[in-house]
Amino acid sequence: MAVFTPVTQDDLTLWIKQFPLGAAKSVRGIASGIENSNFFIDTDAGEFVLTIFEKLSFAQLPFYLQLMRHLAQHGVAVPAPVATHDGALMVPLHGKPAAIVSKLAGSCQMHPGPVHCAAVGGMLAKMHLAARDFPLQQPNLRGLDWWRETAPALLPHLSSGLAQLLRDELVFQEAFAAAPGHANLPSGPIHGDLFRNNVMFEGERLTGFFDFYFAGCDTWLFDVAVTVNDWCIDLATGVLDPQRTRALLDAYHAVRPFNADEQAGWQPMLRAAALRFWLSRLYDFHLPRDAEMLTPHDPIHFQRILQERLAVSAPPLFLT
Repeated sequence: MAVFTPVTQDDLTLWIKQFPLGAAKSVRGIASGIENSNFFIDTDAGEFVLTIFEKLSFAQLPFYLQLMRHLAQHGVAVPAPVATHDGALMVPLHGKPAAIVSKLAGSCQMHPGPVHCAAVGGMLAKMHLAARDFPLQQPNLRGLDWWRETAPALLPHLSSGLAQLLRDELVFQEAFAAAPGHANLPSGPIHGDLFRNNVMFEGERLTGFFDFYFAGCDTWLFDVAVTVNDWCIDLATGVLDPQRTRALLDAYHAVRPFNADEQAGWQPMLRAAALRFWLSRLYDFHLPRDAEMLTPHDPIHFQRILQERLAVSAPPLFLT
């Protein structure tokens, strides 16, 4: 989240009349994140989150908003989109797509223990199962095709050693994606960005997942790898914490058991998840967009995680 497109109180006062929320009392920008313009808005009906989409189009957005609605209707704790009086989930604001969703209770748990990781693992498995019958299809827009497209623009900004690391990992991931076992990995809608700052807790109780705007259809194992690479690591080194990792994976496995192909693909998928975010952080760092309150994330963090996954075998996906 960030603010690329400012919104004033006067802007909101007129625009919000399309929604059954009463009058707008206040608006304030949200500084975290790097993709869209986000605001907390206080209305007669309570507090909500307003998002102006800076990259996603009107044609792409139904996937994300309808997915959130579908998950909420199936008992998954996610923000519910608010429809206008006419039933629309998105309408223009400053010429860009915009939507309002409910605000989750609680706060982000930035120093998780095994109990928090178990809650995240169990809810992630529940989310995957709940989305099996979601009718809309959209690829993961930050998947392999995007990696291929983005890497050439970044190579000139890297040292020779890091450029070789990127080239080598892309070759490896191309081969992994083409292998027969990859086609057997269960797939469907994924969150795609389930970091610590996209989950809310009240104490040890998980109150919801949010920020679904990197969602798409991909392997569920990729979603698990993205999540483990953030929730279960030592942030300074990228090393996996055994207790947190086991707690998250066991809780997921209890709801949606992993299969043998997923077990075999676990280490390569952890590398894929690290590569995805190394690339996106390199892109935001070297080829940034202007935005109010935007500070790009340090790409070295995911470079370190990728190098750690290359060097050290991960714990098994499930225990036999």
